[in-house]
Amino acid sequence: VQLQASGGGSVQAGGSLRLSCATSERIFSSYTMLWFRQAPGKEREFVAAIRWSASSTYYADSVRGRFTISRNSAKNTVDLQMSSLKPEDTAVYYCAADPRTIITANPRYWGQGTLVTVSS
Repeated sequence: VQLQASGGGSVQAGGSLRLSCATSERIFSSYTMLWFRQAPGKEREFVAAIRWSASSTYYADSVRGRFTISRNSAKNTVDLQMSSLKPEDTAVYYCAADPRTIITANPRYWGQGTLVTVSS
């Protein structure tokens, strides 16, 4: 299973970035897709998730109202639109996929990370 994350970069506080996770049509159409992040010196934490039907989305309290997860069926990508970024959003962001409908902290498949740096 290939999960290719992209879109990371450096931005000032208050700015926006859009991350994308590309995968196969098989994964995209039937798996729960998730985003996690890991800041320097901290444990990995859940950010957002979307079920294959796209009817249900889930967010960590720390990002709710600022981040939006969505599916792009034309590109087989799951995107994470991040707005009103804060320095504490600085982390390596990982996309993940799991065949179950539950929102799990241990999804079966992981992509490589993409670094997001927010400066004050």
